[in-house]
Amino acid sequence: MDGFGARVRSVGDAQWDAPTPNSDWDVRALVNHLVNEARWAPPLFDGATMAEVGDRFDGDLLGDDPQAAWAEAAEGAVAAAAADGALERTVHLSFGDFPGEFYLSQLITDHVIHAWDLARAIGADESLDPELVGWVYDFLAPQVEGWREAGAFGPAAEAPADADLQTRLLALTGRRAF
Repeated sequence: MDGFGARVRSVGDAQWDAPTPNSDWDVRALVNHLVNEARWAPPLFDGATMAEVGDRFDGDLLGDDPQAAWAEAAEGAVAAAAADGALERTVHLSFGDFPGEFYLSQLITDHVIHAWDLARAIGADESLDPELVGWVYDFLAPQVEGWREAGAFGPAAEAPADADLQTRLLALTGRRAF
């Protein structure tokens, strides 16, 4: 959250419609995607089902102040994940029921990867926290094909043989950081 949030705070007024590495999203749509994820976190960590949440987080969640919308949503998601018992509770996702710890791992993965996307889009520092990169790689690599089949990632890119772990992680998700 911190890495992505720092990049959101760096988005200039004229950059919200800049393209991102994901051809379906500009900067505003990318940030809206993660605000959406952050808004879902409190009810899901609380045990709500997808049907109970419904469509309340559909559409533009950024309004006139995207940076404030991000900050508020991120604060709520962090508080929900940190609540007593949140990581042990069952979270009802679109593809089944999972422990909160697994759901949090998915959220972390998405935020780390999209922090790079946002940095690339706005010309900011693309370096990701090496400890998080290692953690996300270890979490994602064994299940990346399932994510790919679900449409989360395109085909893997081939990283150079001497690529660092960040480059290999990004290539695993179809991003060309080289």
